[in-house]
Amino acid sequence: MRIPTLTLLLMSLLLTVTTVLAEPTAYAAGRRAFIDHMVAAHGLDRAEVTALMADARFEQRIIDAMNRPFEARPWHAYRSLFLTDERIAGGVAFWNENADLLRRAEAAYGVPAGIIVAIIGIETNYGGRLGDYRALDALSTLGFAYPRRADFFRRELGEFLLLAREEQVDPRTALGSYAGALGKPQFIPSSYRAYAVDFDGDGRRDLWDSNADVIGSVGNYLAQHRWRRGAPIAAPAHLSRGRPGVEIGGGRPLRPNTSVAALRAAGVDVAAELPGSATAALIELAGADGPEYWVTLDNFYAITRYNHSNLYALAVLQLSQAIGTQRSGD
Repeated sequence: MRIPTLTLLLMSLLLTVTTVLAEPTAYAAGRRAFIDHMVAAHGLDRAEVTALMADARFEQRIIDAMNRPFEARPWHAYRSLFLTDERIAGGVAFWNENADLLRRAEAAYGVPAGIIVAIIGIETNYGGRLGDYRALDALSTLGFAYPRRADFFRRELGEFLLLAREEQVDPRTALGSYAGALGKPQFIPSSYRAYAVDFDGDGRRDLWDSNADVIGSVGNYLAQHRWRRGAPIAAPAHLSRGRPGVEIGGGRPLRPNTSVAALRAAGVDVAAELPGSATAALIELAGADGPEYWVTLDNFYAITRYNHSNLYALAVLQLSQAIGTQRSGD
């Protein structure tokens, strides 16, 4: 059935009007102030920034996504999202395809290949899901119309424009997550600028299409956040005498603040041979059959600098172990 041209024009006009009406007043005001800031602070051309920001669009679905993060789920539900046969098999394939790069990154940064692979697997399913939000829309929506974290996302929007200039990224077409994270490792723009490396030596830091740069950048990120080469990450634990008189963390990161020896003395049985002098923390997560207790160490905390969640760090650890086990058996 053909739709009359006049009807199509009216539908298009209605869609445009609806979009404009849906844009909060704060979004337009934030856009104007942001343009002024980028011109004054970074010397960007006013006409170019104005034209770019005129193309930015408020998207309510971005706000909605921010209000229902994966990390709000209990550990057993969160784990099931990532510890799947498909993602484990995909990790084995990615590791095999990039084995030389992973060995080079492990030698350079001290981060095990399995941890790097697992992070890329959780972030984007090894590059299979890079996000379908324009970074320009995501960062402007959150920077201008998400008061709870607007300051942070306005800074990231500024970082994104600087990144686009430095790395020849088209700011109008670059896609990412609803929070403006970019490329296969999902770096926010400031992290991209600070920690991405040109691991293939081609003069660019490309986190979309260069697996070398992706792998090297993940390794460098963790190394810069005090990853300790060859040190343990975490181990399951059991409370032999009830709840000990030590701080117990939950889903939010807890910096290691005691020692393995002190935890053992408090009745925490650790299911691994960990050095008694190692700096550690105790966390409790909601397992499918009740509470799970884990003793976490400095390298676990380093993973939480990538995503500020104990659930995320434990999923990375367990996915890396599952991938390594399956790869060894193939």
